[in-house]
Amino acid sequence: MKSETKKRIALVLIALAALLLTGCVGSEGFQAPGVTLTVGSAEDPEQVSTGIQLLVLLTVLSLAPAILILATSFTRIVIVLSMVRSAIGTPTIPPNQVVVGLALLLTFFIMTPVYQEVNAQAIEPYLAGEMDQEKAVETAVAPVRNFMFSQVREEDLELFMGLDGQERPETLDDIPTVVLLPAFVISELRAAFIMGFALYVPFLVIDLIISSILLAMGMMMLPPSLISLPFKVLLFIMVDGWYLLTRSLAMSFF
Repeated sequence: MKSETKKRIALVLIALAALLLTGCVGSEGFQAPGVTLTVGSAEDPEQVSTGIQLLVLLTVLSLAPAILILATSFTRIVIVLSMVRSAIGTPTIPPNQVVVGLALLLTFFIMTPVYQEVNAQAIEPYLAGEMDQEKAVETAVAPVRNFMFSQVREEDLELFMGLDGQERPETLDDIPTVVLLPAFVISELRAAFIMGFALYVPFLVIDLIISSILLAMGMMMLPPSLISLPFKVLLFIMVDGWYLLTRSLAMSFF
């Protein structure tokens, strides 16, 4: 009985809402104090085209964070910074917000020449009315593709070209972006893990030395990581680790 009563109440509320909307929304639209909402049919085909363009623009904006992460230097930088944090033995220091923020700042610094080229060749001419939207998008993609081509491996390109069933291209312009982007991502992952491995080795040596010393002293119940942590932090400070790490990351893209 209770469930039937709830269903009846829900139906009554839906009916009341429908009546209110029908009464409020007419040919002139919905009107409220300070708010006017009009719903009508598009009589001009250009209005339909504009609506579709707006929908596409909103879709691109929703994908902008993924493009920022995958089509720039962000992937390599954030992975290397995270691996260094784990190698030192402080998985929560620096915090994730600091690591991601530093990765974003380095990404903006490294990608500034690309952004300036996109602005000069595509955005400014488009805003000035010298270039249509399709041509502006095509021109804006070119500098980003050039950046990805400078970092991607040929083996990764061949992998995705083969998976896509395409023949070996004669020029770089023949490689579609849908093939270039995943190839660039796995190339960045490989480069990040290589740099992370090289950074892990010195800290691993410290862990081995501390473990051997504790074992020789018979202090097997004392965690080696607890003793090696200050020595690893001291090593990172003495070699000016953040300077070397930032320099290495930046120079790896130039």
